[in-house]
Amino acid sequence: MSTIIDKTTGFELGNPKIKPFPTMDQVTLEDVEKALEPMILSASGWRKVFTIDKDEESTTPLISQADKVLAAGMAKVFSDFVKKQTGKSNPEIVLSQDSRYTGTSIADVMIRVFISQGISIQYLFISAAPETFCYTRANKSADAFAYISASHNPIGHNGVKFGLSTGGVIDGSLVKPLINDYKCVLSTESSIQNLIKLANSAQEEKISQVYNSSIKYREAAFKAYTTFTNEIISGSSDPREQEEFIKILKSKIEKNGFGIVAEFNGSARTLSIDSDYLNSIGVRVKRVNDKPREITHRIVPEGRSLNLCRETLDDMFKVDSSFALGYVPDNDGDRGNVVFYNTESGKSEIMEAQTVFAISVLAELSSLYYNGKTPDRVAVCVNGPTSMRIDEIANAFNATTFRAEVGEANVVNLASIKRDEGYIVRILGEGSNGGNITHPAAVRDPLNTISAIMKLLMLTSEDGNPGLFEIWCQKSNQMDLYKDNFTLVDVIKTLPAYTTTSAYEDRAILKITSESHATLKKNYEEIFLEEWETMKDELNSKFNIVSYTELNTEGTNEVLGTGPSTRSGAETGGLKILLRDKNQAPSAYLWMRGSGTEPVFRVLVDSKSSNTDKEAYLLNWHTNMIKKADKR
Repeated sequence: MSTIIDKTTGFELGNPKIKPFPTMDQVTLEDVEKALEPMILSASGWRKVFTIDKDEESTTPLISQADKVLAAGMAKVFSDFVKKQTGKSNPEIVLSQDSRYTGTSIADVMIRVFISQGISIQYLFISAAPETFCYTRANKSADAFAYISASHNPIGHNGVKFGLSTGGVIDGSLVKPLINDYKCVLSTESSIQNLIKLANSAQEEKISQVYNSSIKYREAAFKAYTTFTNEIISGSSDPREQEEFIKILKSKIEKNGFGIVAEFNGSARTLSIDSDYLNSIGVRVKRVNDKPREITHRIVPEGRSLNLCRETLDDMFKVDSSFALGYVPDNDGDRGNVVFYNTESGKSEIMEAQTVFAISVLAELSSLYYNGKTPDRVAVCVNGPTSMRIDEIANAFNATTFRAEVGEANVVNLASIKRDEGYIVRILGEGSNGGNITHPAAVRDPLNTISAIMKLLMLTSEDGNPGLFEIWCQKSNQMDLYKDNFTLVDVIKTLPAYTTTSAYEDRAILKITSESHATLKKNYEEIFLEEWETMKDELNSKFNIVSYTELNTEGTNEVLGTGPSTRSGAETGGLKILLRDKNQAPSAYLWMRGSGTEPVFRVLVDSKSSNTDKEAYLLNWHTNMIKKADKR
């Protein structure tokens, strides 16, 4: 039996005859400990550089023998975890990967361990993360998923994300014991030998069956994702209502024309539904770098990584003025940053992350009213550093904003809690990275972001019925800014004026020496109290800031108050100083949160003003206080 080839891509899947560990004594405990040392283990994913040459920009598919043991350990502890969670002796796991070169080597080891553990496997090979997660949720036989990826990190990095049948990544409360189990199975010579034995003992016939069935499962995932996207875009679980909504949207698109540039950068989204789905509703799509592993620039879709998309959108607009948007996903395809054609400047521009999220929120909240409904108890769930602009947008729709700690799983869990309390949570996400999650999805998805903006632009007023933009202008008392032939630039002008530190710029990252987040925060609070007394008159005269409150976020909780009693454990959540004006209305906030993976604090200022000087002034003050706290 020779190497099995994936018929869609022509890529090698693996050779079931070749064992990953030719001999049992190739890997020592010291080798494994050294390989594990740089591994980041968190709720958002486990990752490190996996290439055998340890070059984070390398495109080699090869990984070391020690890293194969790490992969075997992932499969072992997760299979044990799923068995415990489901009570099944042979649960079914969906396994897939993004388009990184080392993903296939990691998958081969994990497949073998899963088989030896009695796990049934649905292997999708290369699949976008939202598609895998959606398929796991829609598939009644699937109990969990393991997704091999390092998201937006450089190409030589890799790792894994774990989730259950809910379709979302498991949260911190579940992942912590899983991390402990993982470290345990890599801690002794005997446990390492057991992992090697598991990887080597899988039957060749069963490995071949997993590989040969991958196309079947990928086609099933494609269909499930398409059906799920219909539900998300229409906002209805009723197939008839979905059909009617999409029929209206398609007629508007075909009447007015709408074009999108999809610069995939060789990501997993190259094999996803994007083009087929958008074409089916009348959208013209210009695909760029649309073959998996056709990676032509850095993976993180920020800054210069968006230049090719901007340039292509400029070129397309010259030929067809219906081209309005472009997007660039990261490698696993759950994140997609947006560019748009600015009709006033006459060129394509990058849309700032907080703006992307704000527009998505106002579009989806408007859509709740589009069919004449007046929903009660509506909420938007966001992370700590999301701009207060969202609070103002939500308030216009009589919706409440709730905040969780940074981390997609935290926001998803908070939304679930609020739904149990009776709230409608149509949209949620982390505004600081621009990623929106539209119910019932449990993960951000660039297709949903693009669709929200597209609905806003296409579902216009007609026959006396207001469109989404008119609904927003009515709710926000800005009908003087409404016009029939509006553009995205006109929409942006109606957003509440805020200046927010971008999470992607150097100013947002502060290197520290303190190893204790608890100590640094305690010191910061002391320094803030000292400085408030000397600064309050200046803050009042410059910015009308007269008082403050402190908020701490941990998991799904936001706690009002100061000091260690408002935090717990290692105190790694977010700390926010909310600055208020003389009317007690929020004027700005200072936010900080230590990284769980590197010695830095992420900092941000959100200022209710278009005055960039105010944001710069407050950020400088904020960072100086953190530096003092770090030295105290």
